[in-house]
Amino acid sequence: MKEYGNFIDHQYVLDLLEHSKETSDEKISAILDKAERFDGLTPEEVAALLTTDKKEHIQRIFKIADKIKQHIYGDRIVMFAPLYVSDYCVNHCSYCGFNCKNKFQRTRLTMDEIREEVKILEAMGHKRLALEAGEDPVNCSIDYILECMKTIYDMKSGNGEIRRVNVNIASTTVENYKKLKEIGIGTYILFQETYHKETYERVHIAGPKKNYEYHLTAFDRAMEAGIDDVGGGVLFGLSDDWRYEILGLMLHNKHLEDTFGVGFHTISVPRMCPAEGNDLSGFHPIDDATFLRIVSIIRLAVPFTGIIISTRENSEMRKELIRLGVSQMSGGSSVDVGGYSKRERNTGSQFVTSDDRSAQDIIRWIMEEGMVPSFCTACYRKGRTGDRFMELAKSGNIKNVCLPNGLMTLKEYALDYGDEQFQNLANQVIEKHLPNIQNDKVRALVTENLKKLEQGQRDLFL
Repeated sequence: MKEYGNFIDHQYVLDLLEHSKETSDEKISAILDKAERFDGLTPEEVAALLTTDKKEHIQRIFKIADKIKQHIYGDRIVMFAPLYVSDYCVNHCSYCGFNCKNKFQRTRLTMDEIREEVKILEAMGHKRLALEAGEDPVNCSIDYILECMKTIYDMKSGNGEIRRVNVNIASTTVENYKKLKEIGIGTYILFQETYHKETYERVHIAGPKKNYEYHLTAFDRAMEAGIDDVGGGVLFGLSDDWRYEILGLMLHNKHLEDTFGVGFHTISVPRMCPAEGNDLSGFHPIDDATFLRIVSIIRLAVPFTGIIISTRENSEMRKELIRLGVSQMSGGSSVDVGGYSKRERNTGSQFVTSDDRSAQDIIRWIMEEGMVPSFCTACYRKGRTGDRFMELAKSGNIKNVCLPNGLMTLKEYALDYGDEQFQNLANQVIEKHLPNIQNDKVRALVTENLKKLEQGQRDLFL
């Protein structure tokens, strides 16, 4: 196994933030001009945007984030749902409801229980899941996770079908990542939680997750094993400096690009929120204005990387975020093991959700906002992952598949799960966005495929 150095230089990050305070208005304007050309930003340029508090700069950051979102992602919002399969955990993490010191009845779903959960998720119309589990090598081994994935992929209910299983499990070995690749993992997701090593070691009190370097280099081992779509993130509010965390994300992304040729496929932006059995008084809550700025700066820095928001955020905040860079959103989510089947359990939740609307209510709301809820998994299914996806994205050609597939998956969803009123709304959204497909041949093909979907034909995606 290769050794990967510690690419987060603590003093370098501090120096970068300190020196960037001296950045001139002229230099910041040039940085924003570069971002507006969809060229992305270096860590040094990101630091300059992080340290300016001038109103005119922040307003322009928001404006450019909206422009990037529209140019690259359009009005699409990719839908997914989490599926928690086990809350067994050997880690004592002070911020997490699953931590091993919390006293509740631990649960691991059987394969029959997973089928029951997936049947409900398929009835909601979901095609993409994020499999979630605590870390416990005995009660939640890699073999158990692989069996869960196989069960999910094999589960078909009516027209329901899970087409992509992303996986969020603890840092592991190259050998285990190869097993995940073989079974058909979508994106491997892992949050560093905090890049600030002193904070990391303080909040991770005991357990294998306490090893900062092993956790930090998980994506190196995953990519060495052939997983080329990885998703990072931090838990904003753990450390006392959100600017440090963003630079950590950018340096991590740069390390992956320099080493493997492709950085994060997605970045998640959770904020600290209450969890059962945990006292949050020692943490550093992020206010709404700062949070909007965080998402916007990330969008400017890595314009072709997806940004994911969960049901930690309420409907009002989600409404603002979908204009400033968020491209993926969960809907109708449960963060309890077995939560979709509503079985009576004395279990713990990893965190408290703030948007409890049903999946269809959220999908309807997205359409009422004039946007396209997308259930597309075509890139994953056709091998457009890693550098192949980024080549399409950075060339602008990804538009020729993302919007067409988004419209067709919305049509599929409406036919399968919507009443007449819902179908009429979906048709209006489709008619509005169909002219935005600039390639005449692709637009004609999509028009033909929309009719085929009405006739019951499937698997027509580009």
